[in-house]
Amino acid sequence: MDSLSTQQCRNLTEKDCALEEEDITRLSQALDPPWQLDTENKNISHSYQFDNYYQTMAFVNVVAQIAHQQDHHPDLTVSYNRCTVAYTTHSVGGLSIKDFICAAKINAAQKL
Repeated sequence: MDSLSTQQCRNLTEKDCALEEEDITRLSQALDPPWQLDTENKNISHSYQFDNYYQTMAFVNVVAQIAHQQDHHPDLTVSYNRCTVAYTTHSVGGLSIKDFICAAKINAAQKL
């Protein structure tokens, strides 16, 4: 499998369904840094810490660009020096490969 960060999200069809637990575990292990798995709310999330508001907002803009390019949009919680990013795929009622691709792209961008 290609690195998640180099993959592109594809449009899901009506036949697509949420990932199985073993796939979620495998894909979660591929994320570095790791993201928090919330099985109750069926999402993955990660909080990023910054030195100041400017850096936080620059990061938010990077996330927005990734979301636009991949046509998959996270929930964001933004404060002065922190941004929490959470992904789920509402159309499948849980997690899809799209969530993990976008998470990996954000991790890769954060390392630059």
